[in-house]
Amino acid sequence: MNSNGLQIYSEIGKLKKVLLHRPGEEIENLTPDLMERLLFDDIPFLKIARKEHDAFAKVFQENGVEVMYLEKLMAESLVDSGLKSRFITDFLKEAGIKNPNHFEYVKDYFESFSDTLKMVDKMMAGIRREELDLQVGGSLVDRIEMTYPFVVDPMPNLYFTRDPFSTIGNGIALNQMRTVTRRRETLFSDYIFKNHPMFKGQDIPFWYDRTDQYAIEGGDILVLNETTVCIGISERTDASAIERIAKNIFSDGQPFKTILAFDIPKERAFMHLDTVFTMVDHNVFTIHPEIEGPLTVYSLSRTDVKGEYVIHQEREALDHILKKYLEVDEVKLIRCGGKKGIDAGREQWNDGSNTLAISPGEVIVYERNHVTNRLLEEAGIKLHVIPSSELSRGRGGPRCMSMPLYRELIK
Repeated sequence: MNSNGLQIYSEIGKLKKVLLHRPGEEIENLTPDLMERLLFDDIPFLKIARKEHDAFAKVFQENGVEVMYLEKLMAESLVDSGLKSRFITDFLKEAGIKNPNHFEYVKDYFESFSDTLKMVDKMMAGIRREELDLQVGGSLVDRIEMTYPFVVDPMPNLYFTRDPFSTIGNGIALNQMRTVTRRRETLFSDYIFKNHPMFKGQDIPFWYDRTDQYAIEGGDILVLNETTVCIGISERTDASAIERIAKNIFSDGQPFKTILAFDIPKERAFMHLDTVFTMVDHNVFTIHPEIEGPLTVYSLSRTDVKGEYVIHQEREALDHILKKYLEVDEVKLIRCGGKKGIDAGREQWNDGSNTLAISPGEVIVYERNHVTNRLLEEAGIKLHVIPSSELSRGRGGPRCMSMPLYRELIK
């Protein structure tokens, strides 16, 4: 099925290529006053977060997975000086700089970098006002801007590479992020898939575009198999975006027949579908027990008319719905923390349900979720346990921190 270097037709096929972002100086630019604006509940200690992330990357490397880094791919996409200048302009347009003089000053600053990778790192890290000699003008806008500590906001959520885009089949959903804070992240993906030598000219279908009207984020998109995709209707994803993706995928000749829309509670604790539900084996899933009651599932099923589909509410229990669409005799749901209560609440908060499969029945998990990890092992799942004291402060687990680009097909 692969023709362009992208191939994701399951959550569990042997992983061969993955995109990561090693936490950078953007983490050092988090402050207590800005945590809510920048979508953090705590401030990770960068030195330890990097060590933990390196341990995460090492699991991939030791298991035959090619690790690619967002910042490096971005730098490699900007070898043409004209393209680099255009990217800087596009980036700054979305950075919220209102003063035109400051805009040009910062543009010149970025263009002064001879090392493109260092420029990209600085874009991600943000620019503190104290770093540049910006003059206060006479306007009210100038005076208000001077009270804010950043000329360009940091991008601390970048290490959650799952969200800005999603690999579905051999195409990409280039997502429209819910919050202004994260929307610049998708600009990197846009330039990479249209300009990097690995992808340029590869005729990659785009199932969604970052300029589309409705919000959708990658943590809500799970590819169960060659015929079924799950997408969460969540705090971060609109139902209208799911319908747009369905129309595009069902128009393209892809093998996908059904999109299951999971309507989950619109709460930060249940931010994305993959924070409460992930696939770990052919018929085994993790799930947060708190969503089983309020969960409603709708099926969008392709018709014989190109791009059209019919919608039904699935009335059965979740395991029966999954059995039907996976065409298996049994489905096992491993509940985060074991059951509703203290353990489930604690471990779901620290992404006990957010596992990443590197092959069927073999997953990466955070070490701190010991109750859920024990249940996974008892179910015969092989675990790669990574340290997580600092990475988990960003409210995202192993699946959140990775974007698979290529998996082997399930046989």
